[in-house]
Amino acid sequence: MKLTEKIQEAAGFIRSIADFQPEIALILGSGLGTLADEIEEARVIEYSAIPHFPVSTVAGHAGRLVLGMLEGKKVAAMQGRFHYYEGYSMQQVTFPVYVLKALGCKALVVTNACGGLNRDFRPGDLMLITDHINILPNPLIGPNYEELGPRFPDMSRAYDPQYRELALEVGRDLGITLRQGVYMAISGPSYSTPAELRMLITLGADTVGMSTIPEVIVANYLGMRVLGISCITDMALPDELEPLTHEQVVRVANETRPRFINLVRAWLRRVDP
Repeated sequence: MKLTEKIQEAAGFIRSIADFQPEIALILGSGLGTLADEIEEARVIEYSAIPHFPVSTVAGHAGRLVLGMLEGKKVAAMQGRFHYYEGYSMQQVTFPVYVLKALGCKALVVTNACGGLNRDFRPGDLMLITDHINILPNPLIGPNYEELGPRFPDMSRAYDPQYRELALEVGRDLGITLRQGVYMAISGPSYSTPAELRMLITLGADTVGMSTIPEVIVANYLGMRVLGISCITDMALPDELEPLTHEQVVRVANETRPRFINLVRAWLRRVDP
């Protein structure tokens, strides 16, 4: 079955459950998914019920699509995402973005938990993603469908500058200090060695994670505007590296969650997608 047919089948199923056209999509990473619990008039669909959707296998990812109203905006929130390290193809990892666009979403807010490479950062900081460095397989490799997007999509403004400026204004109003920087994704699931971290820093990365970039590439391909927010859960400094577990990552993300939720809700109130 062609990708376009799979998209229409999945979107059609969702419409049959929830007759609702969202305008903003939210992909909520590790420990941050509870924002979706605050959506009003919510329609909740398990990923496992949606045709062609993968299923989340990582702790901290609930595996549900929630549609409804948040701060006066029509939203579709993914409680949990899919990762290349789970064994999914890049087309499977990014398939939900195609479906969210088909449902009507014009904008994407994408979030993650990540490690800090910039010595000015601290665990618990929130960082607006200004740009990224991709060393993962590109999710657009393969046949192109002109009805979806161009063969060679532009990535010069992968993260919308106006969205980011609005987030900075909102952060100032709320008293939330926001970092800004470059995000880099590795495949995982193992964390990086000190030598690998030195390489990432040399390449110009401020943070490192295992997600986000594939979805952002596809969102840009589809003409969606993107705001990216990283929650820095640990410092990945090569000369000061300590053993790290996923449980530690989720714990810090949980502690940061109130500021993250306040920021996103206030941003939603003021944004014009």
